[in-house]
Amino acid sequence: MAPAKKRTLRHGTVTSRRWLSDELIRLTVTSSDLIGLDLPYTDHYIKLLFPPAGAEYAWPDDAAEVLEDRTRPDAPVTRTYTLRRVDTETGEAEIDFVIHGEEGLAGPWARDAEEGDRFAFFGPGGAWAPPAGAHIVLAGDESAAPAIAAALDALPAGTSATAFIEIAHQRARFEMPEPEDATLHWVARDGATPGTALAAAVRDFTPPAGEVAYFIHGVAEMIKDLRRFIFVERGVEKSAASISGYWRLGMTEDEWQSSKREFVAEMEASEQAATGS
Repeated sequence: MAPAKKRTLRHGTVTSRRWLSDELIRLTVTSSDLIGLDLPYTDHYIKLLFPPAGAEYAWPDDAAEVLEDRTRPDAPVTRTYTLRRVDTETGEAEIDFVIHGEEGLAGPWARDAEEGDRFAFFGPGGAWAPPAGAHIVLAGDESAAPAIAAALDALPAGTSATAFIEIAHQRARFEMPEPEDATLHWVARDGATPGTALAAAVRDFTPPAGEVAYFIHGVAEMIKDLRRFIFVERGVEKSAASISGYWRLGMTEDEWQSSKREFVAEMEASEQAATGS
């Protein structure tokens, strides 16, 4: 087995914090490590690093030394977040966090972050940008909203879009771009299982004639439903869709990432059996 590719450790500093809604907070950060990078996509993400409680090292000052041995029991864990905006000339970026009280690592950290707080991260990664000339269907929950917003900001001339954002309830709306050639739909869960209302909204939508591309991300159970709908029922080519789970019900990110490959393989096998391909 080939050794894992070594990831580049980067550092950043929090410069401001503001609430977008009762459950969504935005940090503006700066990192000289972002200056000059080629970041052509709208779904760029970073992996924030968090040391476990009780770790006996200075963070992030000792990050490079600690990461030399990822097998150590007090090694930091990662949490993945999309960059809402990033300026590679200044190194400034925006990151949005969904807050669920004291749950998780990144949410409480973002809620309590202050100007001057330093952090460490890997990335950015990314692979998708809105193609020119197509009608683009964008769908996701709060975790996917930053990438959807970035895509709406970057729509090429002559490209139209329909976006669906699932939120807890209609009062939980937050700022989103609405360019002239795009339509934005807010889909309220209203107590339903995450992803079910969003999946129903996408299934009920009939895109205009012509080329259509899809960007759909969020809870894994919704992704399983909509992958089958798009690839099996509608017969969309997989090259025309970016669709994957950012998280899964009842799992931490570590648990989800360790099981994601198997989850995707099972979906693909089911889709192949249904289409005979």
